[in-house]
Amino acid sequence: MQEEKNTICPLKYLTDVFGGKWKMQIICILSDEKPQRYSMIKRRLGNITNMMLSQSLKELELFGMISRTQYNEVPPHVEYSLTEKGRGSLTVLSEAAKWALNEMSASGLSEYCGQCKNIH
Repeated sequence: MQEEKNTICPLKYLTDVFGGKWKMQIICILSDEKPQRYSMIKRRLGNITNMMLSQSLKELELFGMISRTQYNEVPPHVEYSLTEKGRGSLTVLSEAAKWALNEMSASGLSEYCGQCKNIH
């Protein structure tokens, strides 16, 4: 079966935007409405490499989910925040988090990291 040029499966688009180990966690970290610096995001994620964090942030920015603001002062710094489109995804992610919490509870996994306080 051949797809038309401008046709894409919605689930493929979803995995393009949110797929991978880190993107949903980044959205979660940025959900508290305060812009976050790169170093704070990295610290909150834990064991992510600089290369993977940079790549994930760039991809989320390309999809319009986050915005990057560079401050050219001394010392220079960059802050990341959710865009309107990114904030719009929080409802969907909240539902996914509720499902995951139910499944975790049913499986005896009650440990919850608490990072995504604004998601569920």
